[in-house]
Amino acid sequence: MKPIRTARLFLRNWEERDRDLFHRINSDPVVMEFFPFRRNRAEADAKMDELRDAIDRNGFGFAAIELRATGECAGFAGLSRPNDLPIFPPDTVEIGWRLAPEFWGKGYATEAAQAWLAFGFEALGLAEIVSFAVASNRRSTAVMERIGMKRDASVDFDHPVIGDAYAHLRRHVVYRLPREDWRAESDARQR
Repeated sequence: MKPIRTARLFLRNWEERDRDLFHRINSDPVVMEFFPFRRNRAEADAKMDELRDAIDRNGFGFAAIELRATGECAGFAGLSRPNDLPIFPPDTVEIGWRLAPEFWGKGYATEAAQAWLAFGFEALGLAEIVSFAVASNRRSTAVMERIGMKRDASVDFDHPVIGDAYAHLRRHVVYRLPREDWRAESDARQR
């Protein structure tokens, strides 16, 4: 992928130096509060390799967020195809993010997501981008709302791979953003 620059961020493919941070955010109980698993180091390394390979193959994916001022990796954001969820048509593209707690509340997820929306709509020509999260995950749904997405309660769903032990994480809410709505909001911000 060609790196994406924003005012404060550099969105790029994964590098070896990112492994410690990637493992930390995927094993941290606070970051992973809304996931029914934590990844050990070997699992995190394998997942980072998978994400890096997907970006190389597709030209987009869940990519590293690097702070331009310090060079630190803060987490990831990007676009992906949720092919493991049959409720979505095969051509669906989702947007998502995950940051280490020390980078929360600074607008990095919103800034990265806005850059990925522009990439998805302009470079990829997508007609729509979706996002979804556990219904009680207010931090993620707040980002969805800040980037202009609207909830579509008609397609909220129970995640099919979340078992009874984590029933409180099963219900997911879905947000959508059609290209026309994104374009209208982008035009309004530029005026």
